Amino acid sequence: MKILLLLLKASWQSVTIASIMGSLSGVCSALLIRMVNETVAGNSVSLWEFVGVTIASLVATITSQYLLIRLAQGAIYELRLRLTRAILTTPLTTLERLGAGKLLATLTEDVQTIANTIFIIPFICIDLAVIASCWIYLAMQSLSVFLAMLLCVGFAIVTVQSLMGNARQYLKQARDEDDTLLKHFGSLTAGTKELKLSRLRRRSFFEDDLEPSAGRSRHYQVRALTLFSVATGWGNLLLFFIIGMILFALPKFMVVTPAILSAYALTMIFLMMPFGNLFQRLPFILRANVALTKVDEMGLQLEAQAEKSGGFSSIQSQAKSIVLSNVVHQYRGDREDIPFTLTIPYLEIPAGQLVFIVGGNGSGKSTLAKILMGLYPPETGRLAWDNQTITDENLSEYREHFSAIFADFYLFDRVLETEQTQKQAQVYLEKLQIAHKVEIQDGILSTTALSTGQRKRLALLNAYLEDRSVYVFDEWASDQDPVFRDLFYHTILQELKHRGKTVIVISHDDRYFNVGDRLIKLDYGTIESDRLT
Repeated sequence: MKILLLLLKASWQSVTIASIMGSLSGVCSALLIRMVNETVAGNSVSLWEFVGVTIASLVATITSQYLLIRLAQGAIYELRLRLTRAILTTPLTTLERLGAGKLLATLTEDVQTIANTIFIIPFICIDLAVIASCWIYLAMQSLSVFLAMLLCVGFAIVTVQSLMGNARQYLKQARDEDDTLLKHFGSLTAGTKELKLSRLRRRSFFEDDLEPSAGRSRHYQVRALTLFSVATGWGNLLLFFIIGMILFALPKFMVVTPAILSAYALTMIFLMMPFGNLFQRLPFILRANVALTKVDEMGLQLEAQAEKSGGFSSIQSQAKSIVLSNVVHQYRGDREDIPFTLTIPYLEIPAGQLVFIVGGNGSGKSTLAKILMGLYPPETGRLAWDNQTITDENLSEYREHFSAIFADFYLFDRVLETEQTQKQAQVYLEKLQIAHKVEIQDGILSTTALSTGQRKRLALLNAYLEDRSVYVFDEWASDQDPVFRDLFYHTILQELKHRGKTVIVISHDDRYFNVGDRLIKLDYGTIESDRLT
């Protein structure tokens, strides 16, 4: 099973030791059964021997479970870190194509399913060890009776496995549907305001999107769990059938002593508990296998496209210009038949220049900014930092020269301050007129529950402290009051320019275009005009 392979990859040594201890526990259980049978048959068994085997079984069980629990949690830890690293090193275009819903479903639901299942792995191992040891004991009692019992057990395994296989297919379909369902939940939380304003949209969202997806998920889950229930009941019934076959049918075809019948009946009754545990836990194992398949597929897909991390000496710290030449980038939306194409024959942005990028909605302003920052790779053409071409090897370091606040920005509550910037952070809070609402304690913002405009000021605080060569602002001032908007254009941007920073501003505030050095206007993917202000 995939779960066991995951544990073996984590530490085959620990799995081996845990298996040995689990086997010892199973052997002790079989010995206890033998002692009980001997006592029932009238043979003398030492009390201290019985107590010693009981203690040995307890110690072996606890040791095996302890080793497997530590190993399992370590495997989950590594799995979470592996996925996180893969996401952090995957190109933005790939992540956007996959969608937040699939990524979140893998990071949360799949990993948690695996974690919950791995918790029961030690108990499954103990149950298997007990079953195997008891079978060995039964084979030693009478090989012919044991072979007859195996025929019945084989029939039980085949029928139960058939039911489990069908259930697994329904679990896989349910898991695939969860990606869509989680996407709808994201729409529900992100679009709450819009949904509350429109009864028609609420009804359409609920009846056409959310309800059908939830219904399909319910259907697949009901089918899978019903099959699991039937398989469990059928397996338990077959155990009684095997006991009945041994006690009533088998003596008519072969000579079986009462002692052997008693040993088989007592042992099979004892095995009903571990068998029952296995039947109950099999659905969790199958769920975990489906989840682990999803995690592996996601991990391999992300790792196959991971960006390279070049040496820090490959890019010079200062540059005279950023250059795009013969750049073409295409982007296809979810519901667009014709892809949007951004074409830039030549564009050079000198260092220390304050540049406005303007144009209508959908003209390509944000796409151009992301290409300049190295977030979107152009299909053709060249991106250069001065005369140095940006490649896969130095792309990661190239991006280290940019600070950006996007239109759909995310505000982290941790400030990347050092001992040198701690005092600066407080100065910037005062300058951004937010010090009366926010404090920095041990590098953590005291609150981020502010208005969008105030949260953008905190994002600007982080950008200040990063002190990069190039600053990019995407509609930063759109949520600011008139006073602070004026301060942003006439003071903050000018200060950054005077410090030698290259500043790129995406804006619709045409009344402030005169404060820049240059105005680049886009019209549906092409540069309509490029002039000095």
